[in-house]
Amino acid sequence: MKPAVSILFIFTALAFLSCSTKTKYRITENYIPDDPALYETIVGLDSAFFGAYNTCDVNLEKYSSFFSENIEFFHDKGGFMNSKNEIVSATEKNVCGKVTRELVKGSIEVYPIKDYGAVEIGFHKFQNKEEPNSVSKIGRFTIIWKKENNEWKITKVISLH
Repeated sequence: MKPAVSILFIFTALAFLSCSTKTKYRITENYIPDDPALYETIVGLDSAFFGAYNTCDVNLEKYSSFFSENIEFFHDKGGFMNSKNEIVSATEKNVCGKVTRELVKGSIEVYPIKDYGAVEIGFHKFQNKEEPNSVSKIGRFTIIWKKENNEWKITKVISLH
């Protein structure tokens, strides 16, 4: 009887772990956007922004165009920056042609901010092309998007790795 109980325990534990890893990077288990159209807009902006980030060696101007002139960028390892020019220069020096970002599918949540825009929260990981064997850690991000004159701009970023 003891071996059967042990085997049952192992299978139960494995089933629990496999279920929990499927939702490990979901911010909220049952997230449903308050505003599906806003959600689709922000997910599209995220894709376009990081598409430009991933190809900034040829799309640096496009990448730069997403940022507000009043950007605030908080990075757990890099610190704080509030100059669009400095952020773009640092990206050009440290990212372009060297690093790519991959969104963790299903991790984005979007919440409207009345009379301002939206907040986007999610998970992503980065691949360092100069260290192809390195293991990419998943990090959290928060992006505050402001809509002015029918144009969306990033005003704040919090990036945690």
